[in-house]
Amino acid sequence: MECNNEKKKVSRQSSSFRLRSPSLNALRLQRIFDLFDKNGDGFITVEELSQALSRLGLNADLSDLKSTVESYIQPGNTGLNFDDFSSLHKTLDDSFFGGACGEENEDSSSSAEDESDLAEAFKVFDENGDGFISARELQAVLKKLGLPEGGEMERVEKMIVSVDRNQDGRVDFFEFKNMMRTVVIPSS
Repeated sequence: MECNNEKKKVSRQSSSFRLRSPSLNALRLQRIFDLFDKNGDGFITVEELSQALSRLGLNADLSDLKSTVESYIQPGNTGLNFDDFSSLHKTLDDSFFGGACGEENEDSSSSAEDESDLAEAFKVFDENGDGFISARELQAVLKKLGLPEGGEMERVEKMIVSVDRNQDGRVDFFEFKNMMRTVVIPSS
């Protein structure tokens, strides 16, 4: 199947974390790279990647992670530089999300996949499993990610209020889903 620009223009908005704007995607990826590069040396080692994934509650087998990542590390480097990390990200995006072109029957299966992706993302934030994201839960995840917003409860509460449509002080799945859809930039 050939991927053409017309298909790209009419493709659906994705509610996943992939942004359709290449410049915003590159900025997001750079920020993730910087968060994972704990010692700031410009490289993400397999150990740093493993630690970052563990902090997010995604415990990966170190030997599996190592075998996947090592093929992207340039000879002589101690880890992934940003370009290597971008290549790894692109490969994972293509493998798990169909990349830019997607499948021919994308519209029929993508909605269920997007819903599943969002449900998994929601579970990361909903630490106690009660079906809601509280300010405390959001703060805990932001702290795990090493984001400065995690240190200021006032900012976290403002984040909650900005998406809390029914004003109950917490974010339910539908509010989370609506929020994630507003973050996505449609292709132009």
